[in-house]
Amino acid sequence: MNCSELSLQMKQRKELKKKLQKKEYLRIEELYMAEERKFTDQELARRAKLDKYRELGVDPYGHRFEVNCHAEDVLKLNQGLQPEEVASRPVFLAGRIVLLRKMGKASFFHLLDRSGKIQCYIRQDEVGLKNYQIFKLADLGDICGVKGVVMKTKTGEITVRVKEYVHLSKSLKPLPDKHHGLVDKEERYRKRYVDTIVNDDARRTAIMRPIIVRELRHWFDDHGYLEVETPILQPTLGGASARPFVTHHNALDEDFYLRIATELELKRLIVGGMERVYEVGRIFRNEGIDLFHNPEFTTVEAYQAFGDLSDMMNLTEDLIRTLALKVRGTTKIHFNGADIDVGPEFRRANMTDLIKEKTGVDFNEVHSDEEALELAKKFNVPTEPHFRYGHVINAFFDQFCESELIQPIFVCRHPLDVSPLAMKCKDDPRFTQRFEIYIGGHELANAFTELNDPDDQLSRFEKQLEDKNKGDAEACEVDYDYINALEYGLAPTGGIGIGIDRLVMFLTSEDSIREVILFPTLRRKVDKTAEEEEVGSNTAPPEVIYPEERIGIISNAIERINTMTANHHFLFLPSIIAWFLYKHCHKYFTVPM
Repeated sequence: MNCSELSLQMKQRKELKKKLQKKEYLRIEELYMAEERKFTDQELARRAKLDKYRELGVDPYGHRFEVNCHAEDVLKLNQGLQPEEVASRPVFLAGRIVLLRKMGKASFFHLLDRSGKIQCYIRQDEVGLKNYQIFKLADLGDICGVKGVVMKTKTGEITVRVKEYVHLSKSLKPLPDKHHGLVDKEERYRKRYVDTIVNDDARRTAIMRPIIVRELRHWFDDHGYLEVETPILQPTLGGASARPFVTHHNALDEDFYLRIATELELKRLIVGGMERVYEVGRIFRNEGIDLFHNPEFTTVEAYQAFGDLSDMMNLTEDLIRTLALKVRGTTKIHFNGADIDVGPEFRRANMTDLIKEKTGVDFNEVHSDEEALELAKKFNVPTEPHFRYGHVINAFFDQFCESELIQPIFVCRHPLDVSPLAMKCKDDPRFTQRFEIYIGGHELANAFTELNDPDDQLSRFEKQLEDKNKGDAEACEVDYDYINALEYGLAPTGGIGIGIDRLVMFLTSEDSIREVILFPTLRRKVDKTAEEEEVGSNTAPPEVIYPEERIGIISNAIERINTMTANHHFLFLPSIIAWFLYKHCHKYFTVPM
């Protein structure tokens, strides 16, 4: 390969880079080569049936089907049937085959729809030979419709006696083994579309979540709150302490944050006279992932003019208790390994008192940053360069108290240093009128008597800016427009933010936030071949090199070649080119699949 050919390749790659920048590209695997897809024996057998359906005049991917009831309805309405009795009313159901027992000219199968499972019984002499031939092509996972009547078997099971079987869609992939299921948790989250087929608990939680959110909305609506929507793209970071995601708006040529809270916009609406507002909104925080944290999550924030922290306490207790009764029918719920009762009045305690109970340290008697930092060192509590008195108290609480708070408790009087939006306590300005509610050892909600003094708020924002300059990546910025809004006058206001994902976890007794988010954030995974999916692979995933990286690697190699040729090593030019391409680029000319 001569230099002109290399230059041509570089020109082609520059053009490719421009396309990449315009996002006019597919994934690298599709862009460079498409390896022939490989199918398992089961998948090949299922694909072979597609032509058989067509030979019988059946579209493998179906058509509209009229449904007049669901499995749950059929089971509830026909409990009074006697064994071998047949109901007169015809039923039309549709769903997925999740159990299949073919037995010559008569068969049983279980149909799964959105409400649950029901047994179906089909006979060749009732549906006809051709219709039974269509049924015999069925596999686990296929989607079908049935028309028939309801009966009760000799063993007392409500069953649909099929009069007509209608194929609706072919499943080309087999469902996971019925005994072991989809056991890898991460694989379950990646393939939620399979998880909700084979995992009854996953499907139940997925259905429960919107019910909980609907009841939550009803509660706020019934108490005079107006639901509003505020923007996700924010020019200024504020409303919480968190690391943000940053994006770029091309038309405006400006960077924006994905919101880390809805607070400041909602309080602007209180300034505007709307008095009671709430928003169920998606929040984005560029932070870690664990059992209780996901970078993309949902909150409800609510603000009540002419209220304060006590109103928010009453709101929180009544809301959680009401949801428990509506959704679970009881105030006693097992969560995170403990039996929790939200029926009695919630306990209230000051943060410093809880710390004193666990460590013997009374931070009310600590009067300087230096003394607080010395205590942190003594108790092996990690600190950061920006830490002051209040940060140390918060760190003590996180380390010694939080996980011990099992029954519902309002943790009150948070330090000023970690509460830039809350009003100061009248008796001790080092603390604020703020609470967090803990259930099962984890925070569920955060509430303030809102700070409405614009001069104090500006001073707090500026303090946050100092912390950011000292390395606090979670400190917010100065939102001058919000200060301007406060200068028009914010009524005394109580505000609260509740984590909906954690609330759903509690009400559904789930121990991971990923169980209550249908598609949680996961590390991207390189696709496996069909054999690897079936058998599993212990090899590490191949390194994926993207087009823009290839361009940079080859450019560096060319520059090195130019340097050597400039030093008059012309006799060895072909060897130099070959060696550099092998040494630095050979593994980048093929695409790992």
